[in-house]
Amino acid sequence: MANKISDETIEYVGILAKLELSEEEKEAAKKDMEQMLDYIDTLNELDTTGIEPMSHVFPVQNVFREDVVTNGDNKEATLANAPLRKEDSFEVPKTIG
Repeated sequence: MANKISDETIEYVGILAKLELSEEEKEAAKKDMEQMLDYIDTLNELDTTGIEPMSHVFPVQNVFREDVVTNGDNKEATLANAPLRKEDSFEVPKTIG
């Protein structure tokens, strides 16, 4: 284990994340990244033979429903609020000259 993160890697990650890190912050970030990689190595040691991969911790079913119109066509009620109307549409002032 004992993954070592180089100063160049921390500098590169800082550039990618657009962070200006002080030397103390760089050292703390390096330590944190090393701990994360060590933990990942620990997880990689587990025997996962026969365990099916999953994409979510809870079972996910298709949540889509049939698209059904329930309120009908309220075009006249909607257009009744229009200050200006042109046939079956709102009429608005021209905005581009």
